[in-house]
Amino acid sequence: MPPRPGLSAIDARPAPDLIARFTADLAALWPGGGTLALAVSGGPDSLALLLLAHAALPGGVAAATVDHGLRPEARAEADMVAALCARLGVAHAVLPVSVDSGNLQAEARAARYAALAGWMADQGHAALATAHHADDQAETLLARLNRGSGVAGLAGVRARGVVPGTRLPLLRPLLGWRRAELGALVEAAGITAAQDPSNHDDRFDRVRLRQALARSDWIDVPALAQSAAHLADADAALDWAAQREWTERVERAPLGLTYRPQAPRAVALRVLARIVTELDGTGPRGSQVARLFDTLLARQPMSIGSLVARAMPGGWEFTRAPRRRS
Repeated sequence: MPPRPGLSAIDARPAPDLIARFTADLAALWPGGGTLALAVSGGPDSLALLLLAHAALPGGVAAATVDHGLRPEARAEADMVAALCARLGVAHAVLPVSVDSGNLQAEARAARYAALAGWMADQGHAALATAHHADDQAETLLARLNRGSGVAGLAGVRARGVVPGTRLPLLRPLLGWRRAELGALVEAAGITAAQDPSNHDDRFDRVRLRQALARSDWIDVPALAQSAAHLADADAALDWAAQREWTERVERAPLGLTYRPQAPRAVALRVLARIVTELDGTGPRGSQVARLFDTLLARQPMSIGSLVARAMPGGWEFTRAPRRRS
Protein backbone atom coordinates (compact mmCIF):
# COMPACT_ATOMS: atom_id res chain seq x y z
CA MET A 1 0.00 0.00 0.00
CA PRO A 2 1.27 3.54 -0.69
CA PRO A 3 2.24 5.54 2.41
CA ARG A 4 -0.43 7.70 3.93
CA PRO A 5 -0.11 11.40 3.21
CA GLY A 6 1.35 13.35 6.05
CA LEU A 7 4.07 15.60 7.42
CA SER A 8 7.35 14.73 9.06
CA ALA A 9 10.01 17.17 10.19
CA ILE A 10 9.64 19.30 7.07
CA ASP A 11 12.14 21.66 5.52
CA ALA A 12 9.65 23.46 3.32
CA ARG A 13 11.94 25.91 1.56
CA PRO A 14 13.04 24.64 -1.87
CA ALA A 15 16.57 25.15 -3.16
CA PRO A 16 17.35 28.75 -4.19
CA ASP A 17 17.79 27.85 -7.86
CA LEU A 18 14.32 26.27 -7.93
CA ILE A 19 12.78 29.32 -6.29
CA ALA A 20 14.48 31.61 -8.81
CA ARG A 21 13.31 29.44 -11.69
CA PHE A 22 9.70 29.43 -10.44
CA THR A 23 9.78 33.18 -9.78
CA ALA A 24 10.83 33.79 -13.39
CA ASP A 25 8.18 31.43 -14.76
CA LEU A 26 5.46 33.13 -12.72
CA ALA A 27 6.61 36.65 -13.61
CA ALA A 28 6.34 35.78 -17.30
CA LEU A 29 2.62 35.11 -16.77
CA TRP A 30 1.52 37.58 -14.12
CA PRO A 31 2.76 41.00 -13.02
CA GLY A 32 1.66 40.39 -9.46
CA GLY A 33 -0.51 42.59 -7.30
CA GLY A 34 -2.91 40.93 -4.90
CA THR A 35 -3.00 37.42 -3.49
CA LEU A 36 -2.19 34.44 -5.70
CA ALA A 37 -4.68 31.62 -5.12
CA LEU A 38 -3.41 28.05 -5.42
CA ALA A 39 -5.40 24.91 -6.21
CA VAL A 40 -3.78 22.28 -3.98
CA SER A 41 -5.15 18.74 -4.01
CA GLY A 42 -2.49 17.14 -1.83
CA GLY A 43 -0.79 15.32 -4.69
CA PRO A 44 2.93 15.86 -5.31
CA ASP A 45 2.47 18.31 -8.19
CA SER A 46 0.22 20.73 -6.34
CA LEU A 47 2.22 20.44 -3.13
CA ALA A 48 5.32 21.44 -5.09
CA LEU A 49 3.37 24.42 -6.42
CA LEU A 50 2.47 25.37 -2.84
CA LEU A 51 6.07 25.17 -1.62
CA LEU A 52 7.45 27.11 -4.59
CA ALA A 53 4.79 29.82 -4.54
CA HIS A 54 5.08 30.28 -0.77
CA ALA A 55 8.85 30.69 -1.10
CA ALA A 56 8.58 33.05 -4.08
CA LEU A 57 5.72 35.15 -2.67
CA PRO A 58 5.95 35.01 1.13
CA GLY A 59 2.67 36.22 2.58
CA GLY A 60 1.20 36.58 -0.90
CA VAL A 61 -0.51 33.23 -1.47
CA ALA A 62 -3.62 31.39 -0.29
CA ALA A 63 -4.60 27.79 -1.00
CA ALA A 64 -7.79 25.81 -1.44
CA THR A 65 -8.47 22.09 -1.68
CA VAL A 66 -11.59 20.96 -3.51
CA ASP A 67 -13.24 17.85 -2.04
CA HIS A 68 -15.34 16.23 -4.75
CA GLY A 69 -16.60 13.57 -2.35
CA LEU A 70 -15.66 10.86 -4.86
CA ARG A 71 -13.05 9.05 -2.74
CA PRO A 72 -13.15 8.26 1.00
CA GLU A 73 -9.53 9.43 1.36
CA ALA A 74 -10.26 12.90 0.01
CA ARG A 75 -11.11 14.51 3.36
CA ALA A 76 -7.93 13.21 5.00
CA GLU A 77 -5.92 14.57 2.08
CA ALA A 78 -7.59 17.97 2.45
CA ASP A 79 -6.81 17.92 6.18
CA MET A 80 -3.16 17.15 5.40
CA VAL A 81 -2.98 20.18 3.07
CA ALA A 82 -4.63 22.32 5.75
CA ALA A 83 -2.05 21.19 8.32
CA LEU A 84 0.83 21.96 5.94
CA CYS A 85 -0.60 25.39 5.14
CA ALA A 86 -0.94 26.10 8.88
CA ARG A 87 2.76 25.28 9.37
CA LEU A 88 3.67 27.55 6.47
CA GLY A 89 1.38 30.37 7.55
CA VAL A 90 -0.70 30.13 4.37
CA ALA A 91 -4.45 30.68 4.50
CA HIS A 92 -6.31 27.53 3.42
CA ALA A 93 -9.90 26.55 2.67
CA VAL A 94 -11.56 23.21 1.97
CA LEU A 95 -14.24 23.53 -0.72
CA PRO A 96 -16.71 20.62 -0.76
CA VAL A 97 -18.56 20.11 -4.04
CA SER A 98 -21.06 17.62 -5.46
CA VAL A 99 -20.54 16.17 -8.91
CA ASP A 100 -23.45 15.42 -11.23
CA SER A 101 -23.67 12.12 -13.05
CA GLY A 102 -22.64 11.89 -16.69
CA ASN A 103 -19.17 12.67 -17.93
CA LEU A 104 -17.54 12.41 -14.51
CA GLN A 105 -14.24 14.06 -15.40
CA ALA A 106 -15.90 17.00 -17.14
CA GLU A 107 -18.44 17.45 -14.35
CA ALA A 108 -15.74 17.29 -11.68
CA ARG A 109 -13.64 19.86 -13.54
CA ALA A 110 -16.61 22.23 -13.89
CA ALA A 111 -17.53 21.85 -10.22
CA ARG A 112 -13.91 22.37 -9.17
CA TYR A 113 -13.46 25.62 -11.08
CA ALA A 114 -16.86 26.92 -9.99
CA ALA A 115 -15.95 26.34 -6.34
CA LEU A 116 -12.53 27.95 -6.74
CA ALA A 117 -14.04 30.95 -8.54
CA GLY A 118 -16.58 31.46 -5.76
CA TRP A 119 -13.88 31.23 -3.08
CA MET A 120 -11.67 33.70 -4.95
CA ALA A 121 -14.51 36.17 -5.33
CA ASP A 122 -15.35 35.93 -1.61
CA GLN A 123 -11.72 36.44 -0.57
CA GLY A 124 -10.74 38.95 -3.24
CA HIS A 125 -7.87 36.88 -4.63
CA ALA A 126 -6.27 38.21 -7.79
CA ALA A 127 -5.33 35.12 -9.83
CA LEU A 128 -5.43 31.31 -9.67
CA ALA A 129 -2.44 29.01 -10.24
CA THR A 130 -2.69 25.29 -10.94
CA ALA A 131 0.00 22.62 -11.11
CA HIS A 132 -0.27 21.40 -14.71
CA HIS A 133 3.21 20.39 -15.89
CA ALA A 134 5.10 19.17 -18.97
CA ASP A 135 4.23 15.50 -18.48
CA ASP A 136 0.51 16.37 -18.37
CA GLN A 137 0.86 18.17 -21.69
CA ALA A 138 2.79 15.33 -23.33
CA GLU A 139 0.42 12.60 -22.13
CA THR A 140 -2.65 14.49 -23.30
CA LEU A 141 -1.11 15.14 -26.72
CA LEU A 142 -0.17 11.49 -27.28
CA ALA A 143 -3.51 10.18 -26.01
CA ARG A 144 -5.42 12.45 -28.37
CA LEU A 145 -3.14 11.71 -31.30
CA ASN A 146 -3.98 8.07 -30.68
CA ARG A 147 -7.68 8.96 -31.04
CA GLY A 148 -7.23 10.95 -34.24
CA SER A 149 -8.13 14.30 -32.69
CA GLY A 150 -7.96 17.53 -34.65
CA VAL A 151 -6.16 20.71 -33.69
CA ALA A 152 -8.64 21.66 -30.97
CA GLY A 153 -8.24 18.27 -29.30
CA LEU A 154 -4.47 18.25 -29.63
CA ALA A 155 -3.99 21.77 -28.28
CA GLY A 156 -2.37 21.77 -24.87
CA VAL A 157 -3.53 23.97 -22.03
CA ARG A 158 -2.12 27.47 -22.26
CA ALA A 159 0.23 28.91 -19.68
CA ARG A 160 -2.20 31.78 -19.09
CA GLY A 161 -5.96 31.72 -19.47
CA VAL A 162 -9.02 32.68 -17.46
CA VAL A 163 -10.86 30.81 -14.74
CA PRO A 164 -13.99 29.43 -16.47
CA GLY A 165 -16.99 31.69 -16.05
CA THR A 166 -14.89 34.63 -14.80
CA ARG A 167 -12.31 37.16 -15.93
CA LEU A 168 -9.81 36.06 -13.28
CA PRO A 169 -6.38 35.04 -14.61
CA LEU A 170 -5.69 31.30 -14.61
CA LEU A 171 -1.94 30.64 -14.45
CA ARG A 172 0.01 27.44 -15.10
CA PRO A 173 3.59 28.35 -14.14
CA LEU A 174 4.81 24.71 -14.01
CA LEU A 175 4.31 23.83 -17.68
CA GLY A 176 8.08 23.77 -18.16
CA TRP A 177 8.62 21.44 -15.19
CA ARG A 178 8.70 17.63 -15.11
CA ARG A 179 6.60 15.45 -12.83
CA ALA A 180 9.71 13.74 -11.40
CA GLU A 181 11.41 16.97 -10.34
CA LEU A 182 8.24 18.23 -8.65
CA GLY A 183 7.90 14.95 -6.77
CA ALA A 184 11.56 15.11 -5.73
CA LEU A 185 11.06 18.64 -4.42
CA VAL A 186 8.18 17.50 -2.19
CA GLU A 187 10.06 14.42 -0.99
CA ALA A 188 13.11 16.54 -0.14
CA ALA A 189 10.84 18.71 2.04
CA GLY A 190 9.92 15.64 4.13
CA ILE A 191 6.29 15.57 2.94
CA THR A 192 4.43 12.38 2.01
CA ALA A 193 2.10 13.44 -0.78
CA ALA A 194 -1.33 11.96 -1.42
CA GLN A 195 -1.51 9.37 -4.18
CA ASP A 196 -4.69 8.88 -6.20
CA PRO A 197 -5.04 5.09 -6.72
CA SER A 198 -6.38 5.68 -10.23
CA ASN A 199 -2.93 7.02 -11.19
CA HIS A 200 -1.61 3.46 -10.85
CA ASP A 201 -4.55 1.58 -12.39
CA ASP A 202 -3.47 0.36 -15.81
CA ARG A 203 -7.07 -0.11 -16.89
CA PHE A 204 -6.92 3.60 -17.76
CA ASP A 205 -5.39 4.65 -21.08
CA ARG A 206 -3.51 7.56 -19.50
CA VAL A 207 -1.84 5.28 -16.94
CA ARG A 208 -0.67 2.86 -19.63
CA LEU A 209 0.58 5.78 -21.67
CA ARG A 210 2.45 7.18 -18.65
CA GLN A 211 4.08 3.82 -18.07
CA ALA A 212 5.09 3.59 -21.74
CA LEU A 213 6.62 7.08 -21.61
CA ALA A 214 8.61 6.14 -18.53
CA ARG A 215 10.12 3.20 -20.43
CA SER A 216 10.90 5.25 -23.54
CA ASP A 217 13.95 7.32 -22.71
CA TRP A 218 14.24 8.44 -26.35
CA ILE A 219 11.02 10.48 -26.14
CA ASP A 220 11.63 14.14 -25.31
CA VAL A 221 8.71 15.02 -23.02
CA PRO A 222 9.47 18.78 -22.84
CA ALA A 223 9.55 18.86 -26.65
CA LEU A 224 6.14 17.15 -26.78
CA ALA A 225 4.83 19.69 -24.28
CA GLN A 226 6.18 22.49 -26.47
CA SER A 227 4.40 20.98 -29.47
CA ALA A 228 1.17 21.00 -27.46
CA ALA A 229 1.75 24.69 -26.74
CA HIS A 230 2.31 25.40 -30.45
CA LEU A 231 -0.95 23.59 -31.22
CA ALA A 232 -2.71 25.75 -28.63
CA ASP A 233 -1.46 28.80 -30.54
CA ALA A 234 -2.74 27.26 -33.79
CA ASP A 235 -6.10 26.56 -32.15
CA ALA A 236 -6.38 30.20 -31.09
CA ALA A 237 -5.50 31.32 -34.63
CA LEU A 238 -8.21 29.08 -36.09
CA ASP A 239 -10.74 30.50 -33.63
CA TRP A 240 -9.76 34.03 -34.72
CA ALA A 241 -10.14 33.11 -38.38
CA ALA A 242 -13.48 31.38 -37.73
CA GLN A 243 -14.82 34.51 -36.00
CA ARG A 244 -13.82 36.60 -38.99
CA GLU A 245 -15.39 34.09 -41.40
CA TRP A 246 -18.59 34.17 -39.34
CA THR A 247 -18.73 37.95 -39.39
CA GLU A 248 -18.11 38.21 -43.14
CA ARG A 249 -19.81 35.12 -44.56
CA VAL A 250 -22.72 34.12 -42.27
CA GLU A 251 -26.06 35.92 -42.55
CA ARG A 252 -29.37 35.69 -40.74
CA ALA A 253 -32.25 34.32 -42.77
CA PRO A 254 -35.99 34.22 -41.98
CA LEU A 255 -35.83 30.57 -40.91
CA GLY A 256 -32.19 30.19 -39.90
CA LEU A 257 -28.75 31.05 -41.26
CA THR A 258 -26.94 31.09 -44.59
CA TYR A 259 -23.21 30.51 -44.96
CA ARG A 260 -21.18 31.29 -48.06
CA PRO A 261 -17.85 29.63 -47.21
CA GLN A 262 -14.62 31.16 -48.34
CA ALA A 263 -12.11 29.94 -45.73
CA PRO A 264 -10.14 26.68 -45.77
CA ARG A 265 -11.77 23.51 -44.46
CA ALA A 266 -10.34 23.75 -40.91
CA VAL A 267 -11.88 27.20 -40.45
CA ALA A 268 -15.17 26.31 -42.16
CA LEU A 269 -15.59 23.33 -39.81
CA ARG A 270 -15.54 25.67 -36.83
CA VAL A 271 -18.11 27.94 -38.43
CA LEU A 272 -20.33 24.91 -39.11
CA ALA A 273 -19.99 23.75 -35.51
CA ARG A 274 -21.10 27.18 -34.31
CA ILE A 275 -24.07 27.16 -36.70
CA VAL A 276 -25.20 23.74 -35.48
CA THR A 277 -24.82 24.80 -31.84
CA GLU A 278 -26.78 28.00 -32.38
CA LEU A 279 -29.67 26.43 -34.29
CA ASP A 280 -29.85 22.98 -32.68
CA GLY A 281 -28.79 23.95 -29.17
CA THR A 282 -26.26 21.15 -28.77
CA GLY A 283 -22.55 21.01 -29.49
CA PRO A 284 -21.95 18.50 -32.32
CA ARG A 285 -19.14 15.96 -32.40
CA GLY A 286 -16.26 16.73 -34.70
CA SER A 287 -17.03 13.73 -36.89
CA GLN A 288 -20.59 15.00 -37.43
CA VAL A 289 -19.35 18.42 -38.49
CA ALA A 290 -16.83 16.90 -40.90
CA ARG A 291 -19.54 14.72 -42.44
CA LEU A 292 -21.81 17.77 -42.75
CA PHE A 293 -19.07 19.69 -44.56
CA ASP A 294 -18.39 16.83 -47.00
CA THR A 295 -22.10 16.28 -47.66
CA LEU A 296 -22.76 19.95 -48.39
CA LEU A 297 -19.67 20.12 -50.56
CA ALA A 298 -21.24 17.30 -52.58
CA ARG A 299 -24.41 19.46 -52.73
CA GLN A 300 -26.49 16.93 -50.80
CA PRO A 301 -28.86 17.78 -47.91
CA MET A 302 -28.21 16.57 -44.38
CA SER A 303 -29.82 16.75 -40.93
CA ILE A 304 -28.21 17.00 -37.50
CA GLY A 305 -30.71 16.91 -34.65
CA SER A 306 -33.34 19.53 -35.44
CA LEU A 307 -31.11 21.22 -38.04
CA VAL A 308 -31.57 20.78 -41.79
CA ALA A 309 -28.73 21.87 -44.07
CA ARG A 310 -28.98 22.31 -47.86
CA ALA A 311 -26.73 23.58 -50.61
CA MET A 312 -27.94 26.63 -52.48
CA PRO A 313 -26.40 28.77 -55.21
CA GLY A 314 -23.22 30.25 -53.81
CA GLY A 315 -23.45 28.75 -50.36
CA TRP A 316 -25.32 26.69 -47.78
CA GLU A 317 -28.63 27.18 -45.96
CA PHE A 318 -29.42 26.02 -42.42
CA THR A 319 -32.92 25.89 -40.94
CA ARG A 320 -34.59 24.26 -37.99
CA ALA A 321 -36.76 21.31 -38.95
CA PRO A 322 -40.47 21.98 -38.39
CA ARG A 323 -41.85 20.40 -35.25
CA ARG A 324 -43.99 17.36 -35.76
CA ARG A 325 -47.59 17.67 -34.72
CA SER A 326 -48.65 15.27 -31.99
